[in-house]
Amino acid sequence: MTIIEIPDGWPADEDAALAVQEQLRQRLVLDEEGPRAGEGNVTGVDVAYDDERDLVAAAAVVLDGRTLEVVEEATAVGRVSFPYVPGLLAFREIPTVLAALGRLGADPGLLVCDGYGVAHPRRFGLASHLGVLTGLPSIGVAKNPFTFTYGQPGPERGEFSALVAEGETVGRALRTRAGVKPVFVSVGHRVSLDRACAHTLHLSPRYRLPETTRHADALCRRALAEALDTRAG
Repeated sequence: MTIIEIPDGWPADEDAALAVQEQLRQRLVLDEEGPRAGEGNVTGVDVAYDDERDLVAAAAVVLDGRTLEVVEEATAVGRVSFPYVPGLLAFREIPTVLAALGRLGADPGLLVCDGYGVAHPRRFGLASHLGVLTGLPSIGVAKNPFTFTYGQPGPERGEFSALVAEGETVGRALRTRAGVKPVFVSVGHRVSLDRACAHTLHLSPRYRLPETTRHADALCRRALAEALDTRAG
C-alpha cells in the first residue's frame, strides 16, 4: 500500500495555512454559471480519518450526470497533513484527495464536496480550495450548519432559505426531501448558486444527501478499513 506523504513545503502551522488560503482565494472564479445539472460527469469526493494512526483515506467517485450511474472510482491513503483547526480543514486532506483524483481516467466534470465553498469564515472552504487547485467547477454540499445564520426553508423538496454571514448571502439551506432537514449548499469555484442547487437536487432523487456524497463516503470508509487491516497484518 502506497501512503501519500505530506508534500514538501506544505503549511505546518496556522499562520502559514492562512497565508496560503488568502493567496489562493484571489484565484476564485465566481462569475461563471457552470455546467448544467444532468449533463457531463459529476464527481463526489470525501475522506475518512484515523487520527490515532495519522491516516486519511480519500475517495473520488465519478457518476454519469444524467443517469447517476458510477463511471469510475479511485482512492488514496495518506498522512494527515495538518492539525485540526476549524476553517482550515482542507489542509488536512487535500494532498490525499488530489492523489485520488489523479488516479481517475475519466473527466471528473463537476466536483461535489462534502463540505463548504464560500460559506466559510474567509469565503474559502474545501470546495473552493479544491476547485482552484484543480481548475474544475466545484460545489459544497454539507450536512451540518457552520458559520452563518439561516431560516428554515419551506417543508417541500426544492424549497430553500439563504445562508447569511456578516450580511452576505453565502449559500442556501436546501430541502432535498420533503419534511427532512435541509442540506447546506455553497458555491465552490466556477459555478453559480442556482446551478449548485440544481445539481444538488438532481443528485438527490431518493435521499437527503447527493448520490455523489453517498458513494464517496462509503468508498473512503472501505479504503480506510482496508488500509488499517493491511497495517495490522
